[in-house]
Amino acid sequence: MEFGIFNAISLLPRYRDAHGSSAEHDRLMDEIAFVTAADRAGFKYAWASEHHFLTDYSHLSDSESFLAFCAARTSNIHLGSGIFNITPPANHPARIAERVAMLDHLSEGRFEFGTGRGSSTTEQRGFGIEDPELTREMVAESLPQIVRMWRDQPYAYDGKFFSMPERNVLPKPFSQPHPPIWMAAGSPGTFELAAKLGVGVLCFAFAPPQVLTPLIAKYKEMIEDAEPVGGFVNNNVMITTQMLCLEDGARARQAFLNADSNYHVSLVFRYLDTFPKPQGIPQWPELIPAATPEAVDAMIAGGTVAIGDPEEVTRAVELYVETGADQLAFGMLSSSMPIEVCEEAVATFGEHVLPQFDKDPVHSTTRQRLGQAVKG
Repeated sequence: MEFGIFNAISLLPRYRDAHGSSAEHDRLMDEIAFVTAADRAGFKYAWASEHHFLTDYSHLSDSESFLAFCAARTSNIHLGSGIFNITPPANHPARIAERVAMLDHLSEGRFEFGTGRGSSTTEQRGFGIEDPELTREMVAESLPQIVRMWRDQPYAYDGKFFSMPERNVLPKPFSQPHPPIWMAAGSPGTFELAAKLGVGVLCFAFAPPQVLTPLIAKYKEMIEDAEPVGGFVNNNVMITTQMLCLEDGARARQAFLNADSNYHVSLVFRYLDTFPKPQGIPQWPELIPAATPEAVDAMIAGGTVAIGDPEEVTRAVELYVETGADQLAFGMLSSSMPIEVCEEAVATFGEHVLPQFDKDPVHSTTRQRLGQAVKG
């Protein structure tokens, strides 16, 4: 099991109240500190979301600039788009191909290309996409063309959602044949599509980890017969969840209770309206009830959340290992958590938990890319 973090620049009420007019800037700086702390602690991946127009939920719209800045501040951690929206109305595919290649160069091969179609009609309609179902076709058209742009000199295309006259898309990638490709997935159909295309999966855990086990098993079965959209197969599943690992388990519990996580999850179902909405989720602006101390204790005892002291967090990670996933990423600042607590938790996890599970100094994506390149 490898480990990563997830960046979104969330602005929750408690944080806004504490920071006033500087809240947006302060949280952005917190996210950069989060990435550098994870790099120091031995985490292998940092994933930056791309969202537009989603007040409080995420203010990270220009993630390519954020990632380039992080590349200059770090040395080992891989930096991924979680995701770049590759629908042509939101981002022209040629601009995506250019950004990916540039980030690949600036990071000297540490960029991971996560793709997706966006999950909010607020965003999609902001770019003139009135039918969310069309975004599936847009991604299906765009992704193989982006791969072609990295390879073909010159490149030309006449398609349904975008066209280009003959041009040479520059720069070409630093990594050969190109950075690893990933796809955001939440439904069985998208897991299966990712497997068929030979790309990694980026997903979220909104339920106990065991719920994802059959989806991952099917992905692992199908990817053996992949018809890769890119130059190599990236056999990887990443799950995003929360983590709060402190030497004092009671202090970790209290910090979690103070983090307003219920507000963030309420925003998920307010904005990400293409996600299935479980029964019992209240209608915004009513919030999902905050967790009680008893509920947090029960979740920790069951190992369904990575919160508590190192021993308790280790038990939770073991349940995620049993799902068959390859990477576990933590969206710790999708809350009101102070950056100092976040940095302490990352360091504690890196010292006590991470070495038990990740003993390979080489990133899985690098190993797969280089191994298949040698075979090819």
